[in-house]
Amino acid sequence: HGRHADFRHVILIMTTNAGARDLSGRHMGFFEVSQSSKATGVIERMFSPEFRNRLDAVVNFKALGAREVELVVDKHVGELRQLVAGRKIVIDLTPAARAWLAEKGFDRAFGARPMARLVEKTIKKPLSELLLFGDVQDGERVVVDVQGDGLQVTRG
Repeated sequence: HGRHADFRHVILIMTTNAGARDLSGRHMGFFEVSQSSKATGVIERMFSPEFRNRLDAVVNFKALGAREVELVVDKHVGELRQLVAGRKIVIDLTPAARAWLAEKGFDRAFGARPMARLVEKTIKKPLSELLLFGDVQDGERVVVDVQGDGLQVTRG
């Protein structure tokens, strides 16, 4: 389109799970290599030298803990609450449902990336069906709780 962009004052942050599997597993041997050098080795194997030389820094992060995963659950459910806020529908997520989402929506290899799909499948889709078929009206409360091996979304 002939447009120019000025990237002189830009900080570009890229993320990858490269090496997450290697870093999370147990390793055999006489000594443990530091996590930082393991990650560097994986990045060196995955990305070409031309690409790596364009990076100013590589920052390693620790894996998410239970508390952080629960905050990711809160973020996704909060976004869903905002979607229905215009209709004054309140979504109550029980502590058991929050813990279930935190457990099922986290994967050691992929982090919390599966969480969005899980919330979509277990809460958003059932809620949309309740709204479409008139089981939940504007201004009502919806309860999300653990039922068997999954979640149940019901009018509260």
